Amino acid sequence: MSGASPARPSGRAARWREVDGIVLLDKPPGLSSTRALQRVRRLLCAAKAGHAGTLDPMATGMLPLCFGQATKACGQLLGSRKAYRATVQLGAATDTGDAEGQVIAEAAVPPLDTAGVARVLLSLSGARTQVPPMYSALKRDGRPLYELARRGEEVERTARPIRIERLVALQLGRSTLELEMVCSKGTYVRVLASEIAAGLGTLGHLTQLRRLWVEPFATEPMVTLEALEAWAVAGEWQAGAPPGLLPVERAFADLARLDLDARHSLQLTQGRVLELAEAGVAGRLLRAYDEAGRFLGLAELGADRRLRVRRLFVNGAGTTGGASA
Repeated sequence: MSGASPARPSGRAARWREVDGIVLLDKPPGLSSTRALQRVRRLLCAAKAGHAGTLDPMATGMLPLCFGQATKACGQLLGSRKAYRATVQLGAATDTGDAEGQVIAEAAVPPLDTAGVARVLLSLSGARTQVPPMYSALKRDGRPLYELARRGEEVERTARPIRIERLVALQLGRSTLELEMVCSKGTYVRVLASEIAAGLGTLGHLTQLRRLWVEPFATEPMVTLEALEAWAVAGEWQAGAPPGLLPVERAFADLARLDLDARHSLQLTQGRVLELAEAGVAGRLLRAYDEAGRFLGLAELGADRRLRVRRLFVNGAGTTGGASA
């Protein structure tokens, strides 16, 4: 990615540099995913960056930011399972489905009980379909739906398959409901809030949303924007990797590891097909490493016992992960 030199916290210009890895940002409220990415990119002086999925400005929590070679893993992370904690305000619907919108309708909230709420949540769980909201980044004829929605236009949207693996109530108030869920990609929690309210016989909208984790980072800690800013202000970016920078291969932690000798490592990075006597179960995707333990990329073992490259995660110098000045 090219462009002008980023500004260091001291105000002096710094050169873009190669940074490879994943930062699990604890996104603060009020920032779009794109703005959060650009803030962190400037702090790291990273030459190439991308984010895996988006969080609404109102939402907080885990936003995987990919840098350098790790940007090749963004697609993998986009399809991952996610976990959220959310608060639903019952009795009113907004045009956006969350607290950032305008109230467009109100309704009485019937008496709520734990058993009744549990039945509604169960009815919305499992494999099902969901119609995306108008206020979303999905595109129609090249234009985001939210642009049309802001102009008062509404277009037909096709229901998409989703899966709600876990949906439980943590706290039940007179007109509020705190939830925790694990869901598939493509699930709109704002829509789910409206669906839950309808099941309870009223209207509702989302007032708080926090993403707890994105697979496969369920147990990984997040890093705050403040911690990254403090690291950059202290000038520590010249001495080592930023806090929370995970190696690229952490995105594929669920795959089996394959260690290669020097000859096979070179052949793999050249894109050549390898013939290996023993490399695991045919059809499996594997994480390939060289003799020094460096992650090379993903390879698949065919039924013919030949290993083929699926995706390389090495640069021209044959290095991966970390940051270099």
